[in-house]
Amino acid sequence: MLERGLEEKTYVLNLGPQHPSTHGVLRVELEMEGEFITKADPDIGYGHRGHEHMAENRTYPQFLPNMGRVDYLHALAYNQGYCMAVEKLIGLTVPERGEYIRVITAELNRITSHLLWVGAYLLDLGAFTPILYSFDDRENALDLLDYLTGSRLTYCFYRFGGVPVDIDDDFTEGCRKFIQRLRHRFADYDDLVTKNVIFIHRTRDVGFITQEQCIKYGLTGPMLRGSGIPFDIRKSEPYSVYPQFDFEIPIGEQGDVLDRYLVRVREMEQSLRIIEQALDQIPQGPIMAEKVPKRIKPAAGEVYTAVESARGEFGCFVVSAGDPKPYRIKLRVPSFGNLSILPEIAVDTLVADLVAILGSIDVVVPEIDR
Repeated sequence: MLERGLEEKTYVLNLGPQHPSTHGVLRVELEMEGEFITKADPDIGYGHRGHEHMAENRTYPQFLPNMGRVDYLHALAYNQGYCMAVEKLIGLTVPERGEYIRVITAELNRITSHLLWVGAYLLDLGAFTPILYSFDDRENALDLLDYLTGSRLTYCFYRFGGVPVDIDDDFTEGCRKFIQRLRHRFADYDDLVTKNVIFIHRTRDVGFITQEQCIKYGLTGPMLRGSGIPFDIRKSEPYSVYPQFDFEIPIGEQGDVLDRYLVRVREMEQSLRIIEQALDQIPQGPIMAEKVPKRIKPAAGEVYTAVESARGEFGCFVVSAGDPKPYRIKLRVPSFGNLSILPEIAVDTLVADLVAILGSIDVVVPEIDR
């Protein structure tokens, strides 16, 4: 326990569930000694909707729209993870062009998620201007996804066996313009945020997470890579056509809040690299597999697939009993594991630092309350 120098009374303070920095209906019960936290207890479950139970009462295609409601900020990664599981279960192979379109759209969606996080996170810390920049850039990416998918948030675009719509020259040209635009904007983000002395003092040497703690709590995504572990499903357990692209896995050095910010910003550049290569290399051909059964009724069995979402590893475990409806679906979501470390790293920090730490986790509460 830190030396306070004064005798202080312990009291309880609620952070949330309506506080804007909780990014959803999350309540954190704090035990305080003055401004210092002695205990932090996240209280989840306010928005529980029973997605996994709903899966048992819906056919495989009927459950697909639920994926866009679990992690609404990177819904296409969840689309992809679920589709991959069902495709593996019924033995479908997605055509190469369909896989390229999945990668392009999933990486665009990853960028929109990170851009929202950057703007909202700086707003949590008291800076208003960055969200104007990030949402301006994000709208350009959403325009592209809207043009192709018809949606701007809760996507339900992929299908078992591929994708329903092909990309055209207008979409390709729009993607290339967006890539150039965002690359030029990184300099603005550096000047406005990364080099901002107030931001540096709010995030450097705050919220340390060691590699041992990452393994202990099962952290994934930028939370794990921010502590220097280069684990990314796209590289470590490759899926789709990711092995065909040249990209790097950004990692942090200390494992503090600043490192987690830098990892996410650098990941956006790597996503741009992937999209650019995919546009250059995309082959001609079909976008849907041949002979996709009109009635999805897999043989009895079980499969597990994992993809890299904006927050970490999303795993989908599907058990089939040979019926048109899944016997059981279990979703492994990254935010649940990532949030679980908060009680340990929050102790002996200030409330202001807790806001910085909680924001750096990039929690999507409906993902936890699934």
